[in-house]
Amino acid sequence: MECVRRAAHAGSWYTNNARKLEEELDGWLGAAGLTKSPDVRAVIAPHAGYSYSGRCAAYAFGSIDPTNISRVFLLGPSHHYYTPKCALTRATVYCTPIGDLPVDQEVIEELSATGQFGYMDLSVDEAEHSMEMHLPYLSKVFQGLLSLGIPVLYIFYHEEVAKWYYGWKYMFSYTYYDKKHGAIHKSIEALDRMGMEIIETGDPDAFKAYLREYENTICGRHPISVFLHMLKHCSTKIKIGFVRYEQSSQCKSMRDSSVSYASAAAKVDASGEEEKKD
Repeated sequence: MECVRRAAHAGSWYTNNARKLEEELDGWLGAAGLTKSPDVRAVIAPHAGYSYSGRCAAYAFGSIDPTNISRVFLLGPSHHYYTPKCALTRATVYCTPIGDLPVDQEVIEELSATGQFGYMDLSVDEAEHSMEMHLPYLSKVFQGLLSLGIPVLYIFYHEEVAKWYYGWKYMFSYTYYDKKHGAIHKSIEALDRMGMEIIETGDPDAFKAYLREYENTICGRHPISVFLHMLKHCSTKIKIGFVRYEQSSQCKSMRDSSVSYASAAAKVDASGEEEKKD
């Protein structure tokens, strides 16, 4: 039975005009000027409204060569709904203004059978924006080549993390200023780049320690942590590299606010493969 997830944020977070959306995505991808690489195995991309983060996201998706990819796992945080488990979509189709993406029901059922996952109601799925913001880019980059898509909403994987996260009175009330970096926006960038460099090491424990010490409100920290743990058990050596960093504005006083956006690509590490052969 078909269950369709609407492009619920089209017309607000990004345009619902197919022609205009195609033009925007083409423009951002072209401006990024990246060469598609068959070695890319994963990307990290921002999920804000396209007027804020669309350009930055292009630096992640523009590096994907879709030729030999048949399955995509999409992980994102929940901004509205709490569950102690990871949650799977009930949708069979994810809609975008420029093409629909099928959901691989066989793999969804396989994941559900592990007992480690719950399900999202369609209303919860449509209210969440974190993964929807990636769907137009996936539709654009794959353009008919993507035969199997598996959206998975990653939420919280243990109670301690859940309590820590929901302990914030306001999700975006985080303030950080180390005066040795000069202007506030420079201090924010230094903190963000510290986290990015730790992610690039591939060490999930170091990333966890960074979050505990600095409490930087990285929206995708839980999906990123899952990916870092995956890399620990991966037989292929994968190297993460951040390729773009932006801020929505440059904070100059403690009354100002800003959101940071970053994109990364995770590629097969050729040097690591050579070392294995030796």
